[in-house]
Amino acid sequence: MEPETVVFKWEGKQAAQVNGVTAEQAWLVVSDFCNVHKWFPTVDTCSRVEGTDGQTGLVRYCASTATKEDEETKWAKERLVEIDPIGRCLSYEVLENNVGFRTYVATVKVMKVDGADESDGGKVCRIEWSFVSDPVDGWKKEDLESYVGFCLKHMANKMEMNL
Repeated sequence: MEPETVVFKWEGKQAAQVNGVTAEQAWLVVSDFCNVHKWFPTVDTCSRVEGTDGQTGLVRYCASTATKEDEETKWAKERLVEIDPIGRCLSYEVLENNVGFRTYVATVKVMKVDGADESDGGKVCRIEWSFVSDPVDGWKKEDLESYVGFCLKHMANKMEMNL
């Protein structure tokens, strides 16, 4: 009898508060699946490959421009697997990529902040980004968590400045 191989996944969650922005405004940004390059710090281009905007099955292609001559452009194809406009939540999975992901599923949720009242016009929200991933060669789980946190904070800051 062969020994069983234990397969473990990395799981993590990051969150950011977005001041001056309602949950509805932030959801419009998050749910615009093929425009992530407008808000995400490391994505320079994003386009629809197949499917219908706002519907499960939508596939996008995301890429970042190489910053050094000898560096390869990083890219990924990602599929929207769930979208809930009422709950302001979506999930997507990485399909193909040259970043090192074997499996990666992320869930992004936008919510009102408890205690936000009329004095701020309800303009405070929170974005949570959780993920489940196979280990990525050359990375530690903490590296991926830090990267997700950095990207989420960048998005929150950009929303505060532009919405």
